[in-house]
Amino acid sequence: MYCEVGPHHLPHFHAYYGDEEAVFGLDPIELLAGSLPRRQARLVEAWAELRQQELVADWDRLQAGVEPMPIEPLK
Repeated sequence: MYCEVGPHHLPHFHAYYGDEEAVFGLDPIELLAGSLPRRQARLVEAWAELRQQELVADWDRLQAGVEPMPIEPLK
């Protein structure tokens, strides 16, 4: 996660696969924009559901101007 300049109204994160990008909301975990291949999108959603509390905590940290904490990848 990283903070971009400008307003962000919905807590979300971006996922990248090759040249493709998707934006997923945090509560609920859902695709908001863009696309990934189906398998990769499902993996991202599964990871985000497992790490939802950490993602929300990092979102809150970023909104407060604090660096996010690392989040374990899906193994």
